Amino acid sequence: MIREVYPQIYLNEIPFPKNPLKALNSYIIPSQGRSLILDTGFNREECRNALMEGIRASGIDLKRTDLVLTHMHVDHSGLADYLWKQGCKVYIGKKDGILLNNFRTSPEQVLGHLSEGLNLNQGIGMKEIEAFDIAPKEPFAYTPLQEGDCLEVGPYRFEVIDIPGHSPGHIGLYERKHKLFLGGDHVLNEITPNITFWHYKIDSLGNFMESLNKIRRFDIDWVFPSHRSLIQDHRQRIDELIIHHQERLEEITGILRDGQKSVIETAARMHWDLSYKSWNDFPLTQKWFASGEAMAHLEHLVYKGEAQRVNSEGKHYYELVNP
Repeated sequence: MIREVYPQIYLNEIPFPKNPLKALNSYIIPSQGRSLILDTGFNREECRNALMEGIRASGIDLKRTDLVLTHMHVDHSGLADYLWKQGCKVYIGKKDGILLNNFRTSPEQVLGHLSEGLNLNQGIGMKEIEAFDIAPKEPFAYTPLQEGDCLEVGPYRFEVIDIPGHSPGHIGLYERKHKLFLGGDHVLNEITPNITFWHYKIDSLGNFMESLNKIRRFDIDWVFPSHRSLIQDHRQRIDELIIHHQERLEEITGILRDGQKSVIETAARMHWDLSYKSWNDFPLTQKWFASGEAMAHLEHLVYKGEAQRVNSEGKHYYELVNP
């Protein structure tokens, strides 16, 4: 069921059964001109049914609707092809559009450096990714967006804002007059956005922190996030997220004081707000997410000059510069 969360802005909750994310907040903004949908859910039947039920309830015509993907992750873009075939025009940030199509056709190209950094002989291999790879395999046509572009929908004029971090090309939509921000996975309540490693030339965590501070300066009354509850005091929540990652960096620094560690050795000793008793109990997907986040923090310490990445017998390890 959809519900109006602001005049002419509807939240369409897409359920994620047996997934810790629980659901996606997709947004529908009807208009007599072109309507807008923000994000879609996984490429799964239960997600498609919920998405289409909300679309039918909103009364919009998909042939006169723009679909904006805040970023390339499959829980946001999985049904983009389906809506495109129904007549929607699809938009996504320029960097994530390239990543999305590359991931569909050559996932090993996108995940290669992460796989390398995880030392695959420790139990997380590229072939095992297929166990949770539910993205469509074909590239699709999209219109790239970048900061400064604008989308007008009914009474709203949304400015595209670049907010890299959660993904390299993550974007949000800012409505200056009404002080609204459709932020995707950038600022979330109750949970923290996963910040993962993408490439040795990208400081994912550093980019995320800069993007948080960027949005902190915006005049915003409501943040409409992609998961969990709506946010009113965005500055307080941003401060909480910054403190969380500062504590993560302190935790990892403490782990490295015991000596050189691989990414997975680091992740296995970190605290995670999950119900599993030990690292060995983590499902494969959770090991990937946890290890990717650990590596993003380790690489941020490298960028800051506080740690260094070393190669020993073909394996990657991290150690403090001044233990």
